[in-house]
Amino acid sequence: MAKDRITAQQGEFFYRHAGPDQSAPAVVHIHGFGISGSYLLPTAALLTDEFDTYVPDLPGFGRTPGPARPMSIIELGDAVIRFLDSVGLEKATLVGNSMGCPVIGRAAERHPDRVERAILVSPAGGMHNRPIGRGLAQLAIDGLREPPSLVKVAGPDYAKFGLINGLRLFSEMTKSPTIKIVRELDTPFLLVAGSGDPLLPPRKRIDELAAAVQARGNVAIVWLDGPAHAINFSHPDQLAQVIRAYLHDPSLSSSADLPANAEVLAHAQR
Repeated sequence: MAKDRITAQQGEFFYRHAGPDQSAPAVVHIHGFGISGSYLLPTAALLTDEFDTYVPDLPGFGRTPGPARPMSIIELGDAVIRFLDSVGLEKATLVGNSMGCPVIGRAAERHPDRVERAILVSPAGGMHNRPIGRGLAQLAIDGLREPPSLVKVAGPDYAKFGLINGLRLFSEMTKSPTIKIVRELDTPFLLVAGSGDPLLPPRKRIDELAAAVQARGNVAIVWLDGPAHAINFSHPDQLAQVIRAYLHDPSLSSSADLPANAEVLAHAQR
């Protein structure tokens, strides 16, 4: 994917971009905490044949400058909208991983007319990650379940972001009621959860969520057997297949082209 920089209100964004042309549906990938968008590229690259695809570094992450103290999740949500403005996107589907999910939730909450659809992959934040010690322990367990090659991508980003900033933002992330936020939105969204993800509640809780949101009609939930937290990096073929199927058919009907290890727990009606 081509790399570029663009100046927006309140600063400059570094981002990657590829796609057939700008008339194609826009998809913007939003990274997790303390890390750049680099680890999202394996999945994003698989979608560039059909979608106008962007992978920015949010302010203060990767190669995008930001304030000395990390922006709040609400501020990062607003920054996502500034990025859309800077590249001339009126609306886009936002694909988030980990902290990128509450960031998207806040963006959709405050700017609902700018988010076409939200795709939340391994959403972080909420009671299951509290207190912060529990969340950090879950993060450590996840590190043992991810591909070793992720260290080469994520390690420099985490080192640059810094321990103090990382703890500040991680603490805020664990307090963010991610699922509550998105459940209250009218924005259509897809939640993708991996069975090996220690930062997510157990399958029983995901089933309960699926039952609770089914009547709303704007929510689809897909369970993938195997992946841990960083599905965008570890299982890009499977995730790209799920994203493509959802964007073609948000109901994820029985005819949807899904991976063999995918189970649809909730079908969207719109």
